[in-house]
Amino acid sequence: VMKFIDEVELSYKTILLRVDFNVSLNPNHSISNDERIRQSIPTIEYLLKHRNKLILVAHLGEPEKRNPADSLTRVAKRLHEYLPHHKVTLVNDFIADPHQLEQQKEGEVILLENIRFYPGEQKNDPEFAKQLASLAEVYVNDAFGVSHRKSASVIGVPALLPSYGGLLLKKEVDMIDRVMKHPKKPLVAIIGGKKISTKIKFITKLTTVADCLLLGGGLANTFL
Repeated sequence: VMKFIDEVELSYKTILLRVDFNVSLNPNHSISNDERIRQSIPTIEYLLKHRNKLILVAHLGEPEKRNPADSLTRVAKRLHEYLPHHKVTLVNDFIADPHQLEQQKEGEVILLENIRFYPGEQKNDPEFAKQLASLAEVYVNDAFGVSHRKSASVIGVPALLPSYGGLLLKKEVDMIDRVMKHPKKPLVAIIGGKKISTKIKFITKLTTVADCLLLGGGLANTFL
């Protein structure tokens, strides 16, 4: 059974925090919707309040190589707006330049550059997972939106470190649990996204729970 950060004692630790900062962008690459950043602020503030050092791991887009368009630079700036009393440092390459992490001060939030810039992430390369895990003492997952992925930062690292769920993950799991086990009727389910492959099992399950299922986004084309 997964334990969450408000159910254990977590203080004075260096924590690798997986967040979902895959924000929507405008055509000029500015952020059009920062809700995903805002939703993780309670977890970040909770862990900082308990005197932990935070190293955030996130991705943006589906880059095939390093490029400015998929950099988390604008995400780091927006994150600082929500954490004005904390320094937010974007580390360009934690493998090539570990110096910034070694000098992290209490209260400083470190954000690693787009984790998908590293080929080992989506391959769940064991060596890459070890490199990530070596940065911290504890792993926390607050990224429900990527928890189905077989990536190093999602399933590789928690196999190597004590691991817990964040407050946002707890909220999302509770909400889904309520809908699946004790739904208010009539229940309408709405599913969107690009790929049907990652959602087909969930859609099949929802057909046994929901009274009406609405499909949108790119995956609707498969059904059309």
